[in-house]
Amino acid sequence: MTWADFYLVCFLVGFLLTLVSLLLGHLHISLHFPHGDLHMHVGHSGAAHGGSPGSGAHGGNGGTHADAGVSPFNFATAAAFLAWFGGAGYLLTAYYGVWSVLALGLALLFGLAGSALIFWVLKKLVSSEENLDPVDYQMIGVLGRIASAVRESGTGEMVYTQGGTRHAAAVRSEDGSAIARDTEVVVTRYEKGVAYVRRWEELAEGAAAGHDDNQ
Repeated sequence: MTWADFYLVCFLVGFLLTLVSLLLGHLHISLHFPHGDLHMHVGHSGAAHGGSPGSGAHGGNGGTHADAGVSPFNFATAAAFLAWFGGAGYLLTAYYGVWSVLALGLALLFGLAGSALIFWVLKKLVSSEENLDPVDYQMIGVLGRIASAVRESGTGEMVYTQGGTRHAAAVRSEDGSAIARDTEVVVTRYEKGVAYVRRWEELAEGAAAGHDDNQ
């Protein structure tokens, strides 16, 4: 077997392993997100936690995530190393006639560069996934503003901002009453894609009355 044959075999093995790695990654995503319709609401508004409207305060969620632990020696980086190492070595020897020792050294550098690139991508992906705390995208407690008036016993629409991103959601009044446009509301429950809301003023007045009664 010549050096060119050796590099070609490494490239083919690495390429096939890379395909397997991509397939496993796709299955991993499918298992984590089976419904395909995710609404990542990052950050609760203070309405659900005793804060003022739009304060974005979290109640009892002051913990931090641990750094994502991805080993540089894993299936994906090994596959990338073989593919880059084999591909570079084959080109250097079969097409450019580079001295075998020099070609080996350069191929190793290319292999390490390829595996380092894949490792960096994996770190980014895992870090993003770790930051998606389920508590951060629950609808209950979200503060919003009615964009399309809610008819009596009917459905309207509200808009809200979380994590710097504007969202919209279908809403119904919790007690079935009509809610005018531009009214500030708070989500009290969320069922089958519809947010059930109450007016922020009602909740604030109720909280104030309860505070006065306790004094």
